[in-house]
Amino acid sequence: MTRVDTMNIDTPVLGAAGLERFKALRGDAIAAVTERFYSSHGGVYAQFGQRGREACREDLGFHLEFLRPVLEFGFTQPLVDYLRWLDCVLATRGVPAEHLPLSLDWLAEFFEASMDAPDARIVVTALHKARARFLEANNTPAVCDGLMPEPWPEWVAFEAALLAGDRKTAGLILERCLEEGRSLVDAEQHMIQPALYGIGQKWQNNQVTVAQEHLATAIAQSVMTLGLARSELPASNGKQVLLACVEGNNHAVGLQMVADAFHFAGWEVQFLGANVPTNALIRHLDQIKPDLLGLSVAFAQQLNIVKDIMARLTQAYGDARPAVIIGGLAINQFNSLANMLNVDGWSPDASSAVATAERFTGHTGSA
Repeated sequence: MTRVDTMNIDTPVLGAAGLERFKALRGDAIAAVTERFYSSHGGVYAQFGQRGREACREDLGFHLEFLRPVLEFGFTQPLVDYLRWLDCVLATRGVPAEHLPLSLDWLAEFFEASMDAPDARIVVTALHKARARFLEANNTPAVCDGLMPEPWPEWVAFEAALLAGDRKTAGLILERCLEEGRSLVDAEQHMIQPALYGIGQKWQNNQVTVAQEHLATAIAQSVMTLGLARSELPASNGKQVLLACVEGNNHAVGLQMVADAFHFAGWEVQFLGANVPTNALIRHLDQIKPDLLGLSVAFAQQLNIVKDIMARLTQAYGDARPAVIIGGLAINQFNSLANMLNVDGWSPDASSAVATAERFTGHTGSA
């Protein structure tokens, strides 16, 4: 399902000097607001011990990571969506609801006092606008609602196997689907992806631990790998794709699904996985010279990495650079971001990634 993107530029942006000043103040802003919370509400956080202070600093750091693309690209919605997600997480962990908007107020006060007036106004405006939209959105459906594909009935049992750490049962469920003639790519989209999404929701609601979520992800990836190994792949179509999660993106399961879809379409696939440093990615691309580069972007703050990659590819290859498509949660939610990054296309899921790639490389696949 493709989301209709109605996002518009809704806030002014900082210039290069303002962005550098904002980044330079990051540590001071986190420290100042953390201390302010503990000075004013230390009794609330005593239950969390030392870890509570660390978690407060981490959350404020994420605030600023999501604020940066607002200041660079001029749209607040990704920050609003992050705040809505964090609000759910904090609510299940006993943090008062009013503390989240309060953190935005205090960050605004810090930057207003620490930056030149014109740049400070831009930062304060962005924070106030995100705060207002976050509060207005409390009773509306989450942005991610409707992004998941239609789930198969088997997803419930598959999710239960993942949460139980039962690799054997998870593998047998997938194997039965394949024996019935359903494809691995479809099983990944309609069973594995909904199961992982459901587990993510349970973590958000404090119903499963981080360890359970990580174990579930590891089992799902191993089952997918086994499914690919047992599948008969078509002959090569002579095309090669290089797939990587950009630096900072540790969410590689979706891109593994994309890699599998390309395998079944006859492409030679080089899948680099999660958190690939940009320098290493560019060096490897220069060595293998693929027909297509596919990048996965999980969060809006990683968009500047895509911009850097595109600039470097254009500088090095000009019009001879490989075609570039992007995907991932950030792009699925706000597909107009692709138009701001000078990439060739975007895709919401594994199957459409192949179709998009074949349009840009002039080849009709064998799948």
